[in-house]
Amino acid sequence: MRYWLVKSEPGAWSWDDHVSKGVEPWDGVRNHQASNHMKAMRIGDRAFFYHSVNEKRIVGVLEVVGDYRPDPSDASGRFGMVDFKALMPLARPVTLAEIKADGRFADLALIKQSRLSVMPVDPDSWAALCEMGGIEA
Repeated sequence: MRYWLVKSEPGAWSWDDHVSKGVEPWDGVRNHQASNHMKAMRIGDRAFFYHSVNEKRIVGVLEVVGDYRPDPSDASGRFGMVDFKALMPLARPVTLAEIKADGRFADLALIKQSRLSVMPVDPDSWAALCEMGGIEA
């Protein structure tokens, strides 16, 4: 199993929106590196749901339940999407400030490539972030 972090502006698509739908495609990604990360996702992988912009915090956990496929909202045909199922909220959201203050995450893509909307998370960071968020890894 691989681990990921996906970002969304809560005003456009929030954790609560995803929970209300249950399973929903993660579409609209228009960055090649983020798209390549989505191509690497496999059913059963897990991802943190991160609220960007004003909140800047991890709020929930998703599971990949649908393989990468073309995104019908992309007229160019270059980008795709995967389906995510909402699994659980974090008992306590983990803020970007907390992540930056913790030396264990110095190499995390969230710190190094802060504008990227889809990124990998290494297993040790996943476990530590789950612990900080009050859930089991």
